[in-house]
Amino acid sequence: MDVRSGSEFASGHIPGAVNIPMDQIEARLDDLGRDLPIVLICQAGKRAQMTASLLEPCQRQVSVLEGGTKAWIEAGFPVVASVKTRWSLERQVRLGAGLLVLAGVILALTVNLQWVLLCGFVGLGLSFAALTDICAMGIILEKMPWNRLSQCRVTKPGATHNFVTDPSVPHPKIARRNAGQSKTCP
Repeated sequence: MDVRSGSEFASGHIPGAVNIPMDQIEARLDDLGRDLPIVLICQAGKRAQMTASLLEPCQRQVSVLEGGTKAWIEAGFPVVASVKTRWSLERQVRLGAGLLVLAGVILALTVNLQWVLLCGFVGLGLSFAALTDICAMGIILEKMPWNRLSQCRVTKPGATHNFVTDPSVPHPKIARRNAGQSKTCP
């Protein structure tokens, strides 16, 4: 189960992975079988570890793929990508907001002090997005040509081997986590 955002998942994920973003886990507990083992995946492992902590009271067999999708790709295993960009929508929003604030500060210092209002507008937009889960910049960026979905394809970045049958290639480690039996499920 890949716990990254939908756009991160679309930019490249392990074949067969199911996407349930970390912020939706608690609301989607019923989508997870209690008796089935779950391997959690994210970009580098931190979000998967956090999600494992949320799931441990409810799941008996929770594991985390150490190093996440990044380690999977570095090991030469295939990924499925359905968008051309490798940047998540969240990362694009952070870059856009940062550039707008930087431009506002530079323009306020060099052209007219009122450009500082641009910084306040960006701050207001980010606060609104956090409170409502509606991000205007994200909605706009999502419609950009580089974020449109394309055909789904399986790629093997830099790989020259068959990942299923080549036993000489080390597999990324899966860290087993033991669920505490005394905890209760929300």
